[in-house]
Amino acid sequence: MPLRRSEALRNGLVTRYSVDRDYVRIFPDVYIRREAEWNAVTLAHAAWCWSKGRGVLAGWSAAAFWGAKWIDTSAPAVVNLTDHRTTPANLVIYRDALAEEDVVVRRSCAITSPVRTAYDLGRRLDLDSAVEAVDMMYQCTRLTRTELAEYVDARSGDRGLRQIGKVVDLSDEGAESTWETKTRLAIVREGLPQPETQLEIHDANGRFIGRADMGWRCWRVVVEYEGDHHFDKLARNNDIERWNALEAAGWRVIRVKAKQLMFGRPLLMLQIRSVLRERGAQT
Repeated sequence: MPLRRSEALRNGLVTRYSVDRDYVRIFPDVYIRREAEWNAVTLAHAAWCWSKGRGVLAGWSAAAFWGAKWIDTSAPAVVNLTDHRTTPANLVIYRDALAEEDVVVRRSCAITSPVRTAYDLGRRLDLDSAVEAVDMMYQCTRLTRTELAEYVDARSGDRGLRQIGKVVDLSDEGAESTWETKTRLAIVREGLPQPETQLEIHDANGRFIGRADMGWRCWRVVVEYEGDHHFDKLARNNDIERWNALEAAGWRVIRVKAKQLMFGRPLLMLQIRSVLRERGAQT
């Protein structure tokens, strides 16, 4: 865990020599052991130490404490702090007035509530990143789209309100990864019908076949994002068995990779549109 150098020296927990030899600086007066694993939670703890416990972890730092996955390791720590201090590198300071219900204590640190965390990320990031972040918050907490929408409707005068409204409309409680969110956004922006997420599919006898990332039940078409974990032999075999079962039950399966979304999106969208038209969609 990060520590405040001045406090640790004063309490005899470390020596100046051991700090110089065994620790690296994260923020002014905040250090961590050289061999420690770095992640968003580590950086959030460091920001909390830097604030001397006077701030409230917010944004990505709060999301990390809530268990959000896929946070960019280059994302800065975020702390909501009313003190007027110089902001060090790799740290962002929010200076928002927080209501009592906006703050909770987790792992002995004050952090923003799930709805406030989603609200802050949704209005401060670029639109696509904001939707991905809000989808993450749905997944790692009990936050619902309805709860976030009601929170937004009750706000006035805050910056970014117009964007957060769009984010709520584009968000989906069923997205289980940022790439699933990217896939869904690409489909919607192409003017294709909004897909249902996390479809549970059964065969004609009612036997459960599997759950698909997204798709259209009325046309029996599903879209599946294939992440790197699908290269695992067991996972790959399970995927193939499920895809075969889906197709045997009359479903069309469209598989998507990151490379297609980044470099071959027009062709991918054309393929999805073509399959939907074959199944009777008016696109």
